[in-house]
Amino acid sequence: MKQLRDQVATHYTTVAVILHWLIALALIGQIAFGWFLDSVPRGTPARGFYVNLHKSTGLTLAVLIVARVAWRLAHRPPPLPALMRPWERDAAQWSHAALYACMIGMPLSGYIASNFSKYGVKLFNVLTLPPWGVDDAQTYSIFNTTHVVLSYVFVALIVVHILAALKHAIARDGVFSRMSVSRTTPSSQGDIKQ
Repeated sequence: MKQLRDQVATHYTTVAVILHWLIALALIGQIAFGWFLDSVPRGTPARGFYVNLHKSTGLTLAVLIVARVAWRLAHRPPPLPALMRPWERDAAQWSHAALYACMIGMPLSGYIASNFSKYGVKLFNVLTLPPWGVDDAQTYSIFNTTHVVLSYVFVALIVVHILAALKHAIARDGVFSRMSVSRTTPSSQGDIKQ
């Protein structure tokens, strides 16, 4: 038993894997939803309904993202395979840091922007969360523009992340399988179940 504990983990924990895939799919949907809002005419009841739904799902995602960050801080990720080149390791670290910055920055900037408009947030179009800021178009514009720009940066990072994941899946170098739920037995791969 002690021997298994002393071995280095080669996979993310099951909780980390579930949070990764759940948040990944939800974020892609949320970004697409945000871009869809551009097609909804301003000043219509439909616009208010969809904008508040976008804000509500964004706040829900923010809670999941905080849970993911907390889990990541409490559970060290498995090390990258020794075969990876130094530049690949650096690129992986920087891209993950940028992904986390976008995951935190997007909902935060959107929420702050909402609080510098007269509308605030109507949570799932039921519960009104009145704005805690003043109705200030310039402050709103700064945070809303940040929110939109981050969405494009985030999409670019997601594309790079997916391409890198596919490269590792094709190479079968062990990087892609670290984020899968299925596990081999510890005795066959030196892996510990987390």
